[in-house]
Amino acid sequence: MEKKAHIAAAGFAMIFGFTFMFSKTALDFVSPMGLIAYRFMMAIVFFEIIRRLKLVTIRFKKADLKMLFIVALFQPVLYFILETYGLDRTTSAEAGMMIALIPIFTTIFGSMILREKPAKIQFFFIGLSVFGIIFIQIFKMGSSIDIEWLGFILLLGAIFAAALYNIASRNASKTLRPHEITYFMMLLGAIVFNLFYLVELAFNQELAIYVTNFRHIELVLPIVYLGIVASIGGFFLVNFALGKLEAHVISVYSNLATVVAVIAGAVFLNEAILWYHYIGALLIITGVYGTVRYNRLNRQKAVLFNRQK
Repeated sequence: MEKKAHIAAAGFAMIFGFTFMFSKTALDFVSPMGLIAYRFMMAIVFFEIIRRLKLVTIRFKKADLKMLFIVALFQPVLYFILETYGLDRTTSAEAGMMIALIPIFTTIFGSMILREKPAKIQFFFIGLSVFGIIFIQIFKMGSSIDIEWLGFILLLGAIFAAALYNIASRNASKTLRPHEITYFMMLLGAIVFNLFYLVELAFNQELAIYVTNFRHIELVLPIVYLGIVASIGGFFLVNFALGKLEAHVISVYSNLATVVAVIAGAVFLNEAILWYHYIGALLIITGVYGTVRYNRLNRQKAVLFNRQK
């Protein structure tokens, strides 16, 4: 089962890596809030179809709703809001460097809340993976460093939200199945972000755009990927993996999405892969490999210790 969890973690990193490319295409036709709204609307509509066809079964107990709301509040609601508006006030490179800190905060919160303490050497490999992303972003940004403090604070909030989501989802997975957690995340995301987008359109007197946007196939295809593949498939894999592996291990896998994004950009968008991409990718992959390898050894030692007791 642990092997399946690692496969799931690698799978969601690959899926999320392609979201950058699809989002970049879609943003030529719709605002950031509109893209998020369509993404989660597509996700919940598709999820509801397969639920009504009885391909999946969703059952919530009243006692589970509080825990589900906490998970969905952190991700997608708070994370996407804070990241979207934080990115609007910073450069993508600055945002990339900050978002790379999520595994660090997940490790800290996991130690404090879940009592999941990594081996000392795992701290080194987690840090190595984070440094790999920061290394890439520094060279992308060049010498242009001009901190916009409101953007910084918003992105810091996004980091906290993502880290706490990892903790909350791992805790929820003790009593709920991965697809039930994912369903509630998509439902709350669709309600909140579509409300935000409709208010945005009403303010600009452009409510008709909500429907007419779908005339653009260049927008529809990315929404299908982001809504069904990334939101449902990706978050299902995250929630499944969090049910089997420690939060700090899963969070470091997310750094692989950067490597996938660089490769996807080169293959499909003809973006250049430069020398610092190779070095950063090597650092990221080495960091993920080391974290996973020593997590397995740490678990084996814990099992042996318990048997000896």
